[in-house]
Amino acid sequence: MIQEINFKHSIIFFNICILISALTNIDHKSITLICLFLILTIGISHGSLDHIKGKFLLKKFRIKNSYIFFVLYILIAIFIIILWFVNTNFLILSFLIVAAYHFGKEDADFMITKKNKLDPFLFFLKGSAIISAPILFHFEETSQIFAYLNFDINEFIISDKKILIFLLLASLISIIIFSKDKSFDNKLLLLMDFLSILILNFFLKPLLAFTIYFCFLHSIRHSISLSLDLDKNLKKGFSKFVKKAIPLTLLTVIGFMSILIYLINNSEMNLSINRVIFIGLASLTFPHILLEYFFEKYEK
Repeated sequence: MIQEINFKHSIIFFNICILISALTNIDHKSITLICLFLILTIGISHGSLDHIKGKFLLKKFRIKNSYIFFVLYILIAIFIIILWFVNTNFLILSFLIVAAYHFGKEDADFMITKKNKLDPFLFFLKGSAIISAPILFHFEETSQIFAYLNFDINEFIISDKKILIFLLLASLISIIIFSKDKSFDNKLLLLMDFLSILILNFFLKPLLAFTIYFCFLHSIRHSISLSLDLDKNLKKGFSKFVKKAIPLTLLTVIGFMSILIYLINNSEMNLSINRVIFIGLASLTFPHILLEYFFEKYEK
């Protein structure tokens, strides 16, 4: 059922990408505020049920105090932010690698029926298109975003066009491997995902392209999976998901907005928004991935 739903979702998303990419005049300065709103609502909501998985793990370790999960989660997030101040280059490079793996895994894991030792590497290659496409198609704009984060991509090999083209080809190859022995619909699903990423990043500026992918493909696909875990009926499951997701999503929004207000009082708006988005996402991504790893390990 999940594959059928994801296939329909990919068709819709692919066509929306084509439509949006034709409307390139929406790329103006105020779009950063729209991107921020979408990421803080639709985008991060797919991780707002982490506390449920956290409670499951605490039971496995026979820990009764559920607040320990929130403390550990927040401490890891704070550590990531501190690491950005201490060693920006290490954090950003680590985040790019981890983000590529995370996006590749979350967007293709539902197709894996038999585990393979090469899966983590293939997940990274598949997700690397999210990182390499904006740098390849819009180098100057992407460089500016990294500059906001105090990171100069010109100092690293990731600015080499040959490497970027290789990563895109490797991403396509990983898709072929993933879809081997799968139905035509599943092959088409992964191919549409890949083409959607290329279309978005070719026509749109990096922040907008990333926001559309992150919110309307990555996040919604994960939310669909969580909804079906809550109830086999998608409509009922999604209703339950929304109700459970609202509290932590609101708390996260309040936290992000508080930091943004502080930054805007001391810095330029675009710089502040980009820092809140990407450093904020980095601080949430690391504990989210650690949780997913331990949850999958002890779920069986």
